[in-house]
Amino acid sequence: MGEINELRKIREEKEQKLIDAGISVHPERFEITHTLKQVRELEPGVENVKVAGRVMSKRKMGKISFLDLRDIEGHIQLCLKKDELGEEKYKFIHETLDVGDFIGVEGDTFVTQTGEKTIRVKKCTFLGKSLRPLPEKFHGVTNKEILYRERHLDLIMNEETKKRFLLRSKFIKLMRDFLDSKGFIEVETPILQNTASGATARPFITHHNTYNTDVYLRISPELTLKKLIIGGFTNIFEIARDFRNEGISVNHLQDFTMVEGYSAYYNYEDNMKLMQEMVRYIISNLFDGNLVVKIGDKEIDFGDEWDVVSFRDLLIKDCGIDIDKYETAEELLQEIKNRNIDLEAENIESLGRGNLIDQLYKKVSRPNIIKPTFLTKHPIDLSPLARSNDENKNISDRFQLIVNGQEIINGYSELVDSVEQEKRLIEQSKLKENGDEEAMSIDHEYIKAMEYGMPPISGWGLGIDRFLQFLTNSYNIRDVVLYPLLKPRENVEIDDDEIQE
Repeated sequence: MGEINELRKIREEKEQKLIDAGISVHPERFEITHTLKQVRELEPGVENVKVAGRVMSKRKMGKISFLDLRDIEGHIQLCLKKDELGEEKYKFIHETLDVGDFIGVEGDTFVTQTGEKTIRVKKCTFLGKSLRPLPEKFHGVTNKEILYRERHLDLIMNEETKKRFLLRSKFIKLMRDFLDSKGFIEVETPILQNTASGATARPFITHHNTYNTDVYLRISPELTLKKLIIGGFTNIFEIARDFRNEGISVNHLQDFTMVEGYSAYYNYEDNMKLMQEMVRYIISNLFDGNLVVKIGDKEIDFGDEWDVVSFRDLLIKDCGIDIDKYETAEELLQEIKNRNIDLEAENIESLGRGNLIDQLYKKVSRPNIIKPTFLTKHPIDLSPLARSNDENKNISDRFQLIVNGQEIINGYSELVDSVEQEKRLIEQSKLKENGDEEAMSIDHEYIKAMEYGMPPISGWGLGIDRFLQFLTNSYNIRDVVLYPLLKPRENVEIDDDEIQE
């Protein structure tokens, strides 16, 4: 820690030297002509190019120096010559410039004898001092907790991190482009809500001081989006930050990003086709036309035919339990115990039949589904907002896309019968009263809205974080979230050993 403080002191002295020389250490702006990515595409001999970025390395070889300038998308080599800049300016730059500083330069492009695209610097402008030394270049930042807490440092030092988050941005853009091409309109709905509804999950509760009432962070935008269909929208989607006060794991965060879409006049099978087309479009454009995604030693081909399997058939195959034979949660739980299947959920005895079936599926089936698979015909008590099947009222018109043991997309034909919806939400409220914290609360405002009439509707939700975790082959879902929430850190100061651990 003492060494870092000493290095910081030296850098502060360099900053003061800049100030004493009349140089603004916090300039208002710098006009660029090209990004670093763009300048690498220029031919040699382009004059008066202006670029800016962070200095990541510097090498002085007598009368000539080379700097590496970087930003989030690219880098370029800079060449500084004493004879061209003048001895005094050349010396001053080296006396005040540190690795980590921001600079802007103007110069001409050329290619070195080693074939490296380079800018011969004619003018150098100081743009920002890095008072803290960056981690040692070879090791970078490897301590996982530091990566999450100080993502800015991770982005500076680790090229793979840059690529991962650029991929995330491109993923979202491609998804927007696809949905726009299909006539979808993007909307926004409230995060703070009076009722914890839209999904079966434990909510976060906060207090609204002005209204002097408790409100909930949304579990899902579902009911609000369906109100918009009632209001006349036909195809809509929202990229929504959702909050579920449940356990955290390498595959699950309590605050996460979902995209939900709803279409009037669709059923769940229409959305299965739409989702297959959208996923293939995104993956193909992310990976230069390739639909094969490598996950460790596995290759998953999204171009192959996707399997479709019913919830009941899957459980019979994987554990021998026919859920249709057990009408109550108590009967099903006893059969699970009889087969020595250990479910890891909390308060297992208080779960309703639907959530109990879900826990069983997550234990014995989901981890074994590797190739893209549509899971269909979920029990109706697992889907309180879904339309029941016309031929079998005990199952819902629902699908989930499962890939590599993870749920990527959930969708269904929506329940549009206000009487039946109210009945189901009352049943959910009773389960909540009896200890099932993931059961839904009844939303009277939504029921009232339904009574104005609803067309046939189908909706879907895609977990962006989870899908990107899969596409980037990341072990921890936090690796694809810029600043995941962590416990407060007692000491904000860290030393080099901790950074490079």
